[in-house]
Amino acid sequence: MPPVWYQVRDLDSARAFYRDTLGFTETFIDFEERWARLRRGEMEIALAEGEPHEETGVAHVDVDDLKAEAARLRTQGVRIGVVFELHGQMRLLDVYDPDGNRVQLAQDLGG
Repeated sequence: MPPVWYQVRDLDSARAFYRDTLGFTETFIDFEERWARLRRGEMEIALAEGEPHEETGVAHVDVDDLKAEAARLRTQGVRIGVVFELHGQMRLLDVYDPDGNRVQLAQDLGG
């Protein structure tokens, strides 16, 4: 599966946010062309320096405990949406990076 691409205003700050706050691992960085690839589980994203777009893909990241993750992100001042539960099947949460790009966290409740 190809990565989800996000445009970010400051590549170094965005890389730090995805690594340190959202738990992604950096797999590639091109300092000259100003872009990077990161992975968390099966989800791979690519960050490129530029002006963010509202119309972009959305990375989907699986987490073990979405409510705990939401509380942790709130204490760090990260902009997040409301935890949404699909009738005992799945919990979803939209998280926004500093440039407004949306990442969706998901917890499977189906067992």
